[in-house]
Amino acid sequence: MCQEKTTWEKAVEFHGHECPGLAVGFKACEAAKKKMNIKFSSDEEIVCVTENDACGVDAVQQITGCTFGKGNLVYNDTGKMAFSFYNRSNGESLRMILKPLKQAMDRQQRQEYLLNSPIDELFSFSKPTFELPKKARIYATVVCELCGEGAPEHKIRINNGKKVCLDCFKNLS
Repeated sequence: MCQEKTTWEKAVEFHGHECPGLAVGFKACEAAKKKMNIKFSSDEEIVCVTENDACGVDAVQQITGCTFGKGNLVYNDTGKMAFSFYNRSNGESLRMILKPLKQAMDRQQRQEYLLNSPIDELFSFSKPTFELPKKARIYATVVCELCGEGAPEHKIRINNGKKVCLDCFKNLS
């Protein structure tokens, strides 16, 4: 009989390997589940704003269902190990940021520490400093008049009366 994989094993499989960064995202999801009672987001009912593009974001995608493709995973590039979760159903929100480690650890020790420590020891919790992102929109595609490639209309610029994509717009500067 096949044994069901744990949530950690599923996150590792999705990410490709175990690492401390994945453990941070795993524990952030654990915190969101515990403190906000969130479940897997099949559409956009749960939103996560990640302030980093590190390994932990893979855990967020796999565990919560927040993904860039659905528009309920938003990247706010501060470089901080911080995640803000929003529940569209009840308006709840929570930001968590990883606390600095109190002692030096090698990679394996850090991963074990992260996986085995209580969430309140790992994270500082507060209200997010930014509003709940709007639901994802689908934009019409506009063909760039220079390169011929399509881009969503909100990413098109006008240059000398021509509709141009961001790549061509940058090249004209």
